[in-house]
Amino acid sequence: MWKSLAATTTVAFALVNPTLGVAQDALVSQKSVPEQIVDAFNGVFGIHPGARATHAKGVLLKGTFTPSASAMSVSKAAHLQKKKTPVPATIRFSASTGLPAISDTDPGASPRGMAMKFDLPDGSKTDIVTNSFNGFPVATAAELRDLFLAIAATKPEGPQPTALDQFLSSHPSAKAFLEAPKPAPVSYATLVYFGVNAFKFTNAKGAATFGRYRLQPVAGEQFVTKEQLSAMGPDYLTTEIHERVRRGPVKFKLFLQVAAQDDKIDDPSIAWPEARKKIELGTLTITNAVADSQTAEKKLLFMPGTLVPGIEAADPMIAARSAAYIVSLSRRAQTQ
Repeated sequence: MWKSLAATTTVAFALVNPTLGVAQDALVSQKSVPEQIVDAFNGVFGIHPGARATHAKGVLLKGTFTPSASAMSVSKAAHLQKKKTPVPATIRFSASTGLPAISDTDPGASPRGMAMKFDLPDGSKTDIVTNSFNGFPVATAAELRDLFLAIAATKPEGPQPTALDQFLSSHPSAKAFLEAPKPAPVSYATLVYFGVNAFKFTNAKGAATFGRYRLQPVAGEQFVTKEQLSAMGPDYLTTEIHERVRRGPVKFKLFLQVAAQDDKIDDPSIAWPEARKKIELGTLTITNAVADSQTAEKKLLFMPGTLVPGIEAADPMIAARSAAYIVSLSRRAQTQ
């Protein structure tokens, strides 16, 4: 995958002048790490008015969440309690990169993203942010910044080894993430989505459980072949999900993958073994597409750190990611 990402970088260099200068300034400035992360994203993908710094291309849908009977044993969070009516939810599927016009057929568009915002009865909200790859390229927010600075500094036919080569040689998890196969899906509704970071869940009795989210599609995982993909349009996933929800509800099962005693909860670059216990938290039912998705999504911010009592951040990267999203929102609001 990193080769396609480097190719994307080449496009970005034509969009921002000078992008490498932006990346270098981020290292020596007095900006916070979240600000530097957004600068690094912009250095790779360019600055696109009104667009997110990453996962810029997306589609909004609406639905509901119904907690399972086992959810209350995990957390006292409001949306995990048994209720007479389901919890309203807003869902955003997205392509990777900060390029709002990236084709759904581009290898760089994976992993795909899925974010959810739950609207609770008291007016509060809580979010879940996931992507379709089990694991993350780096362990810390600073390393995420450095990865994208390395990508920005890597030019075709530049000196060898490149900045990206050097970074990957000392970060095997990033190399594995970027080079892992990520086949194109039949639909946004036929992918498994994984929570990047770990959270602490506390139930009404005060018992704590550490774990990561996972969303399992009821339709099962389904991918297209390379031959099929070559015949797909650049927005085939948006078209497909619109058609799918018109035919009937799209459902996902939300699970919590529970950490074992020796699992590192503060390092998202390490995927936990599949043998770990999984607790079903509920069912997400997607019922309709938002009519003017592009306009509506500009006002929305999905953050992994938007939490309610009963769920706490267990990984310090959550705070940095959330802060970076706020920086990105403020910048795109200024350029709309």
